[in-house]
Amino acid sequence: MNSSDNAASSSPASPSPKTGRKPARKTRRLRVDDVLVVKTSKVRTAISGTVVGNFMEWFDFGIYGYLAVTMTVVFTEGLPPEAGILVTLFGFAVSFLVRPLGGLVLGPLGDKIGRKKILFLTMSMMAAATALIGVLPTAAQIGLWAIAPLYLLKMIQGFSTGGEYAGASTYVAEFSPDRRRGFWASWLDVGSYVGFAAGAGTVALTTLIAEGLAGPDAMTEFGWRIPFLIALPLGAVAVWFRLKIPETPAYEVAETAGGIESEHEDPMARQGVFGIFRHFWRQILIAMAIVAATNTAGYALTSYMPTYLEKDVGVSNLTAAVATIPVLLIMSACLPLVGRMSDKLGRKPVYLMAVGATLALMVPAFAVMQIGEIWAIFIALFMVAAPVALWAGPSAASLPAFFPTASRFGAMAIAYNLSVSLFGGTTPLFSEFLIQLTGNTFMPAFYIMFFAAVAGVGVLTMRETARRPLIGSVPTVETKAEAVELVKGQDDNPLIDTHTMPLDILPPASTSGAAADGQDGRVTTPVG
Repeated sequence: MNSSDNAASSSPASPSPKTGRKPARKTRRLRVDDVLVVKTSKVRTAISGTVVGNFMEWFDFGIYGYLAVTMTVVFTEGLPPEAGILVTLFGFAVSFLVRPLGGLVLGPLGDKIGRKKILFLTMSMMAAATALIGVLPTAAQIGLWAIAPLYLLKMIQGFSTGGEYAGASTYVAEFSPDRRRGFWASWLDVGSYVGFAAGAGTVALTTLIAEGLAGPDAMTEFGWRIPFLIALPLGAVAVWFRLKIPETPAYEVAETAGGIESEHEDPMARQGVFGIFRHFWRQILIAMAIVAATNTAGYALTSYMPTYLEKDVGVSNLTAAVATIPVLLIMSACLPLVGRMSDKLGRKPVYLMAVGATLALMVPAFAVMQIGEIWAIFIALFMVAAPVALWAGPSAASLPAFFPTASRFGAMAIAYNLSVSLFGGTTPLFSEFLIQLTGNTFMPAFYIMFFAAVAGVGVLTMRETARRPLIGSVPTVETKAEAVELVKGQDDNPLIDTHTMPLDILPPASTSGAAADGQDGRVTTPVG
């Protein structure tokens, strides 16, 4: 473990009368009744409730990304085309600039009142804001003032999203068994990219039907509203799913044990914003580097590619939308395989593969893309998608594991949203700006490669998290037999560190909220 891990590996017990600080926690051996057993059926139910939120988030990104050129006509009529497209892409970027604020508010709140309540709130806000975009007035109706309410709704989306991915990844990481966390958590990003593909498909289908019925100007006249309005019924379904998910067993056990009460000097206790930065700044920097590399490549593939293909390659809006859909679906199908690979090989080796693939494939991918033929576009998009899959596959399992249970949601929200806001969500804007500045259509590739190199340095210094219990939590397994085996072999298991577990204050198993149903909580039968 690195120095920050060591700092987080002990937790105070009672205050010293001389120093006012709490002495190091006295740990004990792990017992079977300490271990969380979460049935596979419960994991599936919990993860399905979080996946729908990420689906909705990226469904909106897909709509906005593939309608960027159309939205330019609708909302910036009267501006030069070059300025109009930057104004429209800034609408995409502004939602990301608000995300850190959402993370600063919603992340620590999720540590205080629970993951489930915040995930319900973020889903409701996101669905409502997306649907309202579909009823906005256009520039033809109120002039350039039309961009103001669009930016406002994008900011509301950004605020809610500030708690969405951080909360969802925290949720799935805490609900997943330690040995298969990479596999189960990878489904969160499956929802993301399938949601984007669904958004792109909705735009393509709407374009075909609207233009077939009302002519080539149908999308700018009324058709652009339809995909946004579809978000209303989809959002209602997603909110219903969120109502059905339980709180995570890891959070319930820590809450019941009293191990997450706020304590300024204890890194294992719940921290505010300043405490998170003070105790976990190294982990935050590493997480930010990985998130930047993941999302510059990811948003280039999804949100920027429609604009690039239309403006710099010269294909139609419909072709750009149709070309990306099968690529995203195939990549999404591969994410659980990458997650499983990270469970077996470790998160670090998979991340290093992602670094190598990014540096090797980005320039050739953009070169092939500029051939302009549909076959070349498909090949190029798959070349971009390969490193994206390697980045995204382990991330929902890896990043939350950097932080202890008591502050995990808040720390994830800070690290993820700062990086996504500064580097990921601004990828379309900066890529287009760099092309206009230099005239070099390869600038997006160089932009992505730079962040991959930076992330490579962070990966080399990160702590391996695969197959380990989460910091601040007891081990999580899938069967009682696995729990018994784990406890018997704890002395020879380098992945078990009881100093990071709330064992000294853990109540009897029968009092734990996580064990209330006797099925997916802690095991109640002791060894021997």
